[in-house]
Amino acid sequence: MSLQIFLDSASVLVFALTGALAASRAQLDLVGFLFIAALTALGGGTLRDVLLDRNPVFWMGQPGFLGVAVAAATVVFFTAHLFESRYRALLWLDSLALAVAVPAGAAVALDLGAHWSVVIVMGTATGTFGGLMRDVVCNEVPLVLKQGELYVTCAAAGACAVALAAPLGISGGWGLLIGGGVTWGLRAGSMHFGWQLPVYKSRPPRQ
Repeated sequence: MSLQIFLDSASVLVFALTGALAASRAQLDLVGFLFIAALTALGGGTLRDVLLDRNPVFWMGQPGFLGVAVAAATVVFFTAHLFESRYRALLWLDSLALAVAVPAGAAVALDLGAHWSVVIVMGTATGTFGGLMRDVVCNEVPLVLKQGELYVTCAAAGACAVALAAPLGISGGWGLLIGGGVTWGLRAGSMHFGWQLPVYKSRPPRQ
């Protein structure tokens, strides 16, 4: 198994689990579980491949990815009640999925010889788009926009680390590992320690 396939597979699996957990919080039926899990798991990679004109889209070329999402959704449908706090589990699983999806997206752009700025955008989009769609469809405040949370910042920082690795002489695999570590470290720090960016606060207009 190539590193790219491994990263895509891990990303699909963990994001599918978060989608299924979100479906359980919304009390959907099994079809709803399957839909939300697949949307979350495949959304970011699909956007990446469409924007990069990569044909076929990764899960169409290898339908096994869709099977992974379906299996994950089915398992969660029958076991979600075992989690004491499904939202907490969703958050931590989502942080792991983000840390895998960001280098996966950046790696595809790197392999296609894209400019470093495109590498950063593709890594960020791959990591965030699926979760954004999950939260919107489930009528939740999207994590990417939630006040007091580092999310897109984590993805962008991880993608930057991947883009900088090659010019700094760091081999491909290590660069992806560093990118994933940066992404997860910032996201975990935001959840555990409350790290956040300054928030805009309106002021009364001057007379």
